[in-house]
Amino acid sequence: MIDDTAKLRVAALIVAAGRGSRVGGSLPKQYRQLGGQSVLARTLALFERHPDIDSITTVIGPGDETLFQASAEGISKLAGFVTGGNTRQASCLAGLKALRAEKPDIVLLHDAARPFATPDLITRAIEAARRHDAAVPGLAVTDTIKQIDAEGFVTATPDRARLRSVQTPQAFAFDLILVSHLSAAAAGIGTLTDDGAVAEWAGHPLFIFEGETTNMKLTTESDFQHAEQFVSELAALGDVRTGTGFDVHAFTDGDHVWLNGLKIPHERALKGHSDADVGLHALTDAILGAIGDGDIGSHFPPSDPQWKGAASDRFLAHAVALVKARGGAIAHLDVTFLCEAPKIGPHREAMRARIAEIAGIPVDRVGVKATTTEQLGFTGRREGIAAMASATVRLPWH
Repeated sequence: MIDDTAKLRVAALIVAAGRGSRVGGSLPKQYRQLGGQSVLARTLALFERHPDIDSITTVIGPGDETLFQASAEGISKLAGFVTGGNTRQASCLAGLKALRAEKPDIVLLHDAARPFATPDLITRAIEAARRHDAAVPGLAVTDTIKQIDAEGFVTATPDRARLRSVQTPQAFAFDLILVSHLSAAAAGIGTLTDDGAVAEWAGHPLFIFEGETTNMKLTTESDFQHAEQFVSELAALGDVRTGTGFDVHAFTDGDHVWLNGLKIPHERALKGHSDADVGLHALTDAILGAIGDGDIGSHFPPSDPQWKGAASDRFLAHAVALVKARGGAIAHLDVTFLCEAPKIGPHREAMRARIAEIAGIPVDRVGVKATTTEQLGFTGRREGIAAMASATVRLPWH
C-alpha cells in the first residue's frame, strides 16, 4: 500500500515508441503536427503543467531521438528518454526500469497519442492510485457488444452495463507495476495490451475510475481529422475568462431549502424574492461577471413581480445562454457554501449533476464544496447561508 502520510512523488511515463502504421506515412503519429504542435509535444506539455507531476520519462522508438528532442523542447520536468521494445508491454517495462533509480511512489503510464487528457483526469488518476494501488480510467460502453467464434457466429452477448473501455493515464504504485511487468516478462507473457492487464495477470485488484470522452487515442487518419477540428475549436475559444459570484440569503420559517437546483428538507427555509437558491445565484453572477454583463439583479430585478418565487435554474440557464450567444462555452463552474446546516456532503453529487444539466456541460466540469465558519458570524449563528462561486468561460477572440 502507498504511504500517503508524506508527499508522494509522482512520475509520468509517456509511451511514444509506436510507429502508428494504421495512420500511414513514414512519420510516426506521435510526431505528426496538430495545430502547429506535434502530438507528443501536446502530451508532454499536459504533464509538464500539472503541479503534482514531479518528473516525465518518455519511451521512444529507435532512431527517433531527433524527433523527440524537437517535441520535448521546453519541458523542464523531463527526466530523460529510453528506447522501447517491439511491443507496448516491452516498451513500458523499459520505461519502468529506467525509473528505478528515481523510486517514485506513483507512476502514471500514458499513451503519447492521447494529447487531449485533462489536468482533472491526471489528478483523479493520482488519487485513484493512492487509494487502490492499481487503477485505470474507463468509459461505459454504449454499444451492444457481441462475442463471436472463428467463423463469425455470435457466442455471447455480454452485459454492457458491466463493460468499460479503458484509457490512459493508467496509475499504479510504482513497485507493484514494476514487479508485475518483470514477472510477466520472466514468464514469457508479452502480448498484454495495457498495464492494467499486466497488473491483473499478476493477481492485483484493478480499480476503474471515470475516464473522459474527449481523451481520444489518435489511431487512424479519421482520428486525426477529428483532432484537427477539435484543436481548431479550442483555438477559436482562446479568450479564457474567469468570473466570481457571492450571494447570501437569510433563514425564515419553512421546511426546505433550494440549493443548486435541489429541494432539500430542512428545519428552515431561505428568504428571497425567487426560490432563494443561494448557490445558483452565486453561479449566475460568476458567469455574468466573466462575460462582463452586469449581475443577476440587472437581468432579473427583484422589483419585477414575474420573478416572485421563480426557480433559479432559469437564471443560471439564462447566463449560460448569453455565453453561447457570444459563440462561447462554459469550461468550469465551482460553488462553495458557507453554512452550519444543512450538510452539503450527502447531496454533493446530485448537485453537481443538476448544475451540469442546467449548464449543458459534463459533470466533471462542476465542483461543489462546503465549509463552516467555525460558528462565527451570521452563518455560524445559523442565521442564513452564503455561497461563493467561480466560472471559467471560453469566448472567441475578436
